Amino acid sequence: MSASTAASGQSPIPEAGPLSLCAREPHVPADRLVAEMVPPPRFDSVRFDTYIPDPKQPSQTEAVGVLSAFAGGLGGAHASGSGKRRWFGRAKQAAPSGPRGVYLDGGYGVGKTHLLASLWHATPAEPSLKAFGTFVELTNLVGALGFQQTVKTLSGHRLLCIDEFELDDPGDTVLVSSLLRKLVEAGVALAATSNTLPGKLGEGRFAAVDFLREIQGLSAHFRTLRIDGDDYRHRGLPEAPAPYTDEEVTKAAYATAGASLDDFPQLLDHLARVHPSRYGALTDDLTAVCLTDVTPVPDQSTALRLVVLADRLYDREVPVLASGVPFDQLFGEDMLNGGYRKKYFRAISRLTALARDAKGLVNG
Repeated sequence: MSASTAASGQSPIPEAGPLSLCAREPHVPADRLVAEMVPPPRFDSVRFDTYIPDPKQPSQTEAVGVLSAFAGGLGGAHASGSGKRRWFGRAKQAAPSGPRGVYLDGGYGVGKTHLLASLWHATPAEPSLKAFGTFVELTNLVGALGFQQTVKTLSGHRLLCIDEFELDDPGDTVLVSSLLRKLVEAGVALAATSNTLPGKLGEGRFAAVDFLREIQGLSAHFRTLRIDGDDYRHRGLPEAPAPYTDEEVTKAAYATAGASLDDFPQLLDHLARVHPSRYGALTDDLTAVCLTDVTPVPDQSTALRLVVLADRLYDREVPVLASGVPFDQLFGEDMLNGGYRKKYFRAISRLTALARDAKGLVNG
């Protein structure tokens, strides 16, 4: 520590300086993708009894009861067989009749992910026999392992939980429909969250009518639970903090061990060179993300990549400190009125929550 720093009573600034997301190009092996199919750190300790239903929204209380019963019904032998014969045998089983899963539909911030993670925790099975991941992570797993190996890997599971179930293109529709059909035939129970009813998936994003049979096939696997309510992340909380100056953000990044510091436009360019399946690894071991010169996102492809990064940062509880425009100005009116609007509103909600978490980094 220098004499001037000691005399001023300020915290020493690490000589190495902050990290940079733009300097990272992680490679994620397939076995890590499988091993990480568990609730992320933010939802590792949640349970049904830690979910606080809005008393004005009876559908939230109802969902807790339905999901608790669903978890209890997953005890005992695998649904399409029994005992060791099912776990290690490969004999084809008859597909179970009726919906083999639950589908939580509702706006962003009503606690769907909390409930989905609680279902995973409450299901009486070893962690290796239940899987939890976002829709993007599931499609990435298929890309890494191949379709047949993914089916083989997941078909011995008791439960597959899919968060943020949204279909962005026809290829995903056919892929996921085929995968879930195979898993249901193997006796795997399904649970999913989305901001879109299963019969409406893909609407406004591609010619969903051309894939109606596939979409209806997906819908048939689920019993839909509608969860109403306001965004809990901002219920009764003050407005999001205003953006800081470049100088404040830079100073906080240098003063915070494990923080990253990046120019926002440069970060957006870097995200185009890193596959979204690696965004979680991109944030490994970060204590905070500091961004300068935040500007509105220029196009939809870039915006969708930013949504995935926002989700991974939120899952991992990484605060975000930024200068430039407020997060509610990231996406233009055309985006907020388009087919992906619910994704963008979710990203704004989550980034705003992370901005609140970052307030202590400035003059903290």
